[in-house]
Amino acid sequence: MSNKRRHEVHEEHMDESWLIPYADILTLLLALFIVLYSMSSVDAKKFEELSQAFSLALNSGSGVLDSPAAVRTGDSEELPKDHSTMEEDGKDKDKDKEKDTQTLRAELMKKEQADLEKLKKQLDQYIKKNGLTTELATKLNQSQLMITISDNALFASGSSSVKPESRELAAFIGTMLQQYPDYEIIVSGHTDNQAISTSEFKSNWDLSSSRAIRFMDILLENKSIKPARFSAIGYGEYRPVDSNSSDVGRSKNRRVEVSIIRKYVDQENMQQIPATPKG
Repeated sequence: MSNKRRHEVHEEHMDESWLIPYADILTLLLALFIVLYSMSSVDAKKFEELSQAFSLALNSGSGVLDSPAAVRTGDSEELPKDHSTMEEDGKDKDKDKEKDTQTLRAELMKKEQADLEKLKKQLDQYIKKNGLTTELATKLNQSQLMITISDNALFASGSSSVKPESRELAAFIGTMLQQYPDYEIIVSGHTDNQAISTSEFKSNWDLSSSRAIRFMDILLENKSIKPARFSAIGYGEYRPVDSNSSDVGRSKNRRVEVSIIRKYVDQENMQQIPATPKG
């Protein structure tokens, strides 16, 4: 009886053979974690090759291994630039380009101002030297340098033929303009409001236009001047600078203007020629 009991107790002893496969599983898990950890510091090129190999083997389009965000090279992490960062870089470049453009424009405006001031000074000296202060005037503003010539300094009453003694004045102005070949030049003719109707001119439009063209013709006799830069306009009596109610006012309105147009205009401070009739 005692032997039988001892045998039964021995048969009921717990079987520990399951520990072997359990230990194998733990070993495999440890190996997997070691591989995963080592992958976190692989070379980027090797990682890409490994990713492609897994993709081909598993027939999968993409996976975690395809993400460049997980790539590390040594201790530094190579992350793709965020879209917003790229936009900021683009904005910075645009700002730098705009700043360079503004700086260049400011320099060109400064040079242009110096050129026009020099031209105005030369014209004023000529006017003073030849006693033409009552017949010629110059004005420099933010849009142009304008030379105003009284009609009686150039033409006989009701005529558009430039007086022979006035051709020297036109030639001098042409010589001055020759020094600045890149500017647009507008020659404009103006009259008073006294109606005209002759065989040659049926209106003040005709007279003012013809006077502008005839004066421009003399300027263009200087072959060093580019004709493509010139244009002639007749305004008739519709751009007065004074009242037409007096002889003095009407004499001021009868004029020819030669305008040298700025290339670089300060829009904020630009001064326009008054277009509203004063009389």
